[in-house]
Amino acid sequence: MTSAAELTHDNVVAFLQDIFDRRGDEEYLGEPVTMAQHMLQGAHLAEIANESEATIVATLLHDIGHFTSEFGMFSMQDTEDRFHESAGASVLEPFFPALVTDCVRYHVDAKRYLCATDPAYLNQLSEASIHSLNLQGGPMTSDEVQTFEQKPNLASIVNVRKYDDAGKVANMRTKTFTDYASMVQRVVDSSR
Repeated sequence: MTSAAELTHDNVVAFLQDIFDRRGDEEYLGEPVTMAQHMLQGAHLAEIANESEATIVATLLHDIGHFTSEFGMFSMQDTEDRFHESAGASVLEPFFPALVTDCVRYHVDAKRYLCATDPAYLNQLSEASIHSLNLQGGPMTSDEVQTFEQKPNLASIVNVRKYDDAGKVANMRTKTFTDYASMVQRVVDSSR
């Protein structure tokens, strides 16, 4: 197994594949899907919406930080945030374009943003999402909203968040990580 310190543009996809293979069957925060099913469902939804390959890959990898964070996996018993979004973005940043890493880094902020700007959004969040929202700072303040709206990849970040929220359906049929591997590699190659 390759460590994060040994990653290159040529082996990062195999590293991510290994994470999906080894850890993908772990529970996803009390939701009716596993971690891999959740991320694959998000990618599937992005793909059927005709998103760019970079956005599909960002959705596929948005929660990879749950596996790579030094702080471990989130649980419903947590009383502090584990910053999985930063952990994931840090691993991906040397190999992926800014759109991908921005979507990973800011998908938690996008939840906070949507809770502040869309009154109906909060009502559709799962129990686990509400619990993590409270640990992550709750809905954004008006100043935070104004700052967040200046992000250059704002539309993609928000879209990834919405695919994230929708990717929690038991028994949804999707592709596997292997099916996406060549797309992931193309996105990596685009950032060389």
